[in-house]
Amino acid sequence: MTAVLALTALLPALSAEADDGSAGGYAFAPGARTVTGAASTTDAVPLEPGTTYRSTLPDKGELYFRLELTAGTSAYVPVTAVPPSSATVSASDGIEVSIEDANGSACDYDSARFGAGLSPRPVTAVGRRDAGKALCRDAGTYYVVVERAVSGSTTTTPGSWDLEIAPVIEPALAKAGATTAPGTWNSASPEPLTSDPRARTGGAGFTTARALDQGVWRTGITPGQTLYYAVPVDWGQQLHATVDLGSTGGDPHGYVSAALNLSLYNPVRGYVDDVSLGYDGTQKSSSLAPLPPVAYANRYAVSGTQNAVRFAGAYYLVVHLTGQTAATFGKGPYGVTLRVRVDGTPNSGPAYAGSPVPKGIFGVSWGRGGLLTPAGDDDTALRALAAGGIGTGTALLLVLGLWTLTARRAQSRASAQKPTA
Repeated sequence: MTAVLALTALLPALSAEADDGSAGGYAFAPGARTVTGAASTTDAVPLEPGTTYRSTLPDKGELYFRLELTAGTSAYVPVTAVPPSSATVSASDGIEVSIEDANGSACDYDSARFGAGLSPRPVTAVGRRDAGKALCRDAGTYYVVVERAVSGSTTTTPGSWDLEIAPVIEPALAKAGATTAPGTWNSASPEPLTSDPRARTGGAGFTTARALDQGVWRTGITPGQTLYYAVPVDWGQQLHATVDLGSTGGDPHGYVSAALNLSLYNPVRGYVDDVSLGYDGTQKSSSLAPLPPVAYANRYAVSGTQNAVRFAGAYYLVVHLTGQTAATFGKGPYGVTLRVRVDGTPNSGPAYAGSPVPKGIFGVSWGRGGLLTPAGDDDTALRALAAGGIGTGTALLLVLGLWTLTARRAQSRASAQKPTA
């Protein structure tokens, strides 16, 4: 029985590894439930925390979804909007997400926009009901409201966008803790890692994000493509990330503003920070600003960046190369290097009064897409099976077969996406 459970746990991670997003589109969660947003609260359909949904957002009007929440819990509803890759967008276009109570009071508001890259890409905003605030703390019916943030530009392409919605519940603490954010922490920028990079193709969505541990990683990216990586960060640890965009071959000419964007999202897909690189054909590099150690009490910080690193789990590094790069420097692929560093000694973190939904989301071993093993370390998974006392040859052959298939696909991807110098 133990071996079966170990095998079952590994399968989601292995299937996620096989999805490279080479087509440039967003990889929606496998098995996501299709749901239709309502034009008013009266007809709003319920969302169940722990379930991932697909929906469609029209270019005009609001969509409503319903949530039934208990007192004392916090709710997070990340909404990822995916415009067609052929769409034309302006910098201030995007989406807006909020949660409202039964009396129409907004508990929280968030937005996400395409920015200076002017490139249609997946953008994510999170509606939030924070039980630690005076507003919206009671049990009852709440509504998730989603709409387009439209600049009014006549160049914006009309039409609907696809949505992915993945609601999360965070339970209350078992006992009261600090209610002020940590006042001091090590804000010095560490030296970037300089080891030889290892190849690691990114996933095409949150649920297919490729796991990274500390190290230097390289991949290829084509104009308009978005790559997703997941870095396990425990309570008390600090994440540092640097992105390098390699030079083009030949004589570089021209300039693309905000050509490459690196964004960081927390375990509930909430925005933490980002950096953008202008590109003139020569190599460029930039780092995320130093982040505080992950701590429950960070949620009491005024700073949005510190506030966002409020729980342990999978932190997502999302890399996007603007489609405009192709017209100036060619179709690529372009070489990207990620330097990932995780500092600090893990601690036990807070004691919750119950289990989060989905279970294990605020831990470093399990993410929404499955087991987060160290990147590229297939031996780790083998040891996990061995520790489980596996004695069934069929199960082992199945896992080895999956690894073989994954390895062959990875080799094929590496050949097809060899980065430019």
